[in-house]
Amino acid sequence: MPLELPVQATAVPTVFVVDFGAQYAQLIARRVREASVHSVIVPHTITAAEVEAANPAALVLSGGPASVYAEGAPTMDPDILALGVPTLGICYGQQLMVQLLGGTVAHSDVAEYGDTDLVVDGAGSVLLADSPPTQSVWMSHRDAVSQAPPGFAVVAATGAAPCAAIEDPERAMFGVQYHPEVSHTPRGQDLLTAFLVDGAGITPDWTPTNIIDDLVDRIRDQVGDRPVLCGLSGGVDSSVAAALVHRAVGDQLTCVFVDHGLMRHDEGAQVEATFRDHFHVDLVHVRAADRFLAKLAGISDPETKRKVIGEAFIREFEGAARDIYADAPGTKYLVQGTLYPDVIESGGSDSSSTIKSHHNVGGLPDDLDFELVEPLRDLFKDEVRALGRQLGLPNDMVRRQPFPGPGLAVRIVGDITQERLDLVRAADRIALDEFREAGLEDELWQSYAALLTVRSVGVQGDGRTYGHPIVIRAVSSEDAMTADWARLPHDVLARISSRITNEVDGVNRVVYDITSKPPGTIEWE
Repeated sequence: MPLELPVQATAVPTVFVVDFGAQYAQLIARRVREASVHSVIVPHTITAAEVEAANPAALVLSGGPASVYAEGAPTMDPDILALGVPTLGICYGQQLMVQLLGGTVAHSDVAEYGDTDLVVDGAGSVLLADSPPTQSVWMSHRDAVSQAPPGFAVVAATGAAPCAAIEDPERAMFGVQYHPEVSHTPRGQDLLTAFLVDGAGITPDWTPTNIIDDLVDRIRDQVGDRPVLCGLSGGVDSSVAAALVHRAVGDQLTCVFVDHGLMRHDEGAQVEATFRDHFHVDLVHVRAADRFLAKLAGISDPETKRKVIGEAFIREFEGAARDIYADAPGTKYLVQGTLYPDVIESGGSDSSSTIKSHHNVGGLPDDLDFELVEPLRDLFKDEVRALGRQLGLPNDMVRRQPFPGPGLAVRIVGDITQERLDLVRAADRIALDEFREAGLEDELWQSYAALLTVRSVGVQGDGRTYGHPIVIRAVSSEDAMTADWARLPHDVLARISSRITNEVDGVNRVVYDITSKPPGTIEWE
């Protein structure tokens, strides 16, 4: 976890992805995990002493936008490279490693961006032993390694990068100028796997079964025989977190569903029915819609909304916990379904800025009366879904699209009122029904309706109207770190528009959001 630098040995073989400000640092971490090896992102300011104490199985030095010669360019503690930890440098990471080890990085007269032909001289190579003599790779550089450090062999080159891949197997140190983590490098995953397995000697056994066993042990170590509360929303994250904690501590778990009135159509009843029937655990249903709406009155700033909801959420939990913990004084435990992207987006590393506060990461009150149990904090969404299947959760629950903790409050731009909630909830139900009917539900990462503060002129019936516009948002993504707007069939959009303007009183216009992430976020607020 980038928020807390590792200070002791990792529980499972772990690869540290050292972040030099790369747009692909998270993607590198995902690709390592796809090779069944655990990975975490750490800032480039990590020290050799911290690395040595944590004892990672390998290091991957990420790319970055800077030149290694630029004033203020990110660097790293050079003593890290003397620890004997197997290391792979990618793009900027390769150049920095070369510079620190006595090689030469030069500014090239010819830049390479995009698809580039890599010529392989892989005789005896660890990374490229089974590669074809020429292959396509994805480049993004103007600086390049012109001379490898002592002890390194050059095993591949391009027209503008004479040292496009270098190796020193004796020291388990490797570097590539191109980006093996992106899909545009077709054999990139093979190279990463070769580094992890053959270069670093890691056994690829980070599987859902082993992950569950490890997380169950961690939960038991943290909570002991104490009672535990789990905040349920009905979403994938809290559902899997609840299942994990129940696997670990059984009847010590009580699930609390705080119904803040900001959920989608009929979800409150669905949550209660699902968890009472499936988990067979105590479920406390806190009906707090009126209290949340009162606290949100007059608040239009999105960050303030999130913080208000986050604090109110905790206060409701504290109220529910009084009876549960009445006869068991001591530390109180609260389970939350925080994921790795939540941590990263909330400013959880030195190389990341706060994109938005998540109610289960940022915005918690300083006097929080719980110790958080966050078993999914180190996982991406697809990994959480895999755990859910392994734990035996219903498929429709595991497949459910992500839904923000603050609910519809972040899908209503501006003030939150009961009238505006009812309006966006009705439009959202229609959109989701049409996506489901068209067989698009599983293809979309998230899809929903949002409500804006502006009004627009329309013509309905025999007169002019001054109604609300509804924005339809649908995106495809792997982990929410990046997302692309979905190219939906026009007939589906037409049906959604027709139904919403006909069935939802007060709406006279429907628009479709065609913004990717970046520059936009998936949610509107």
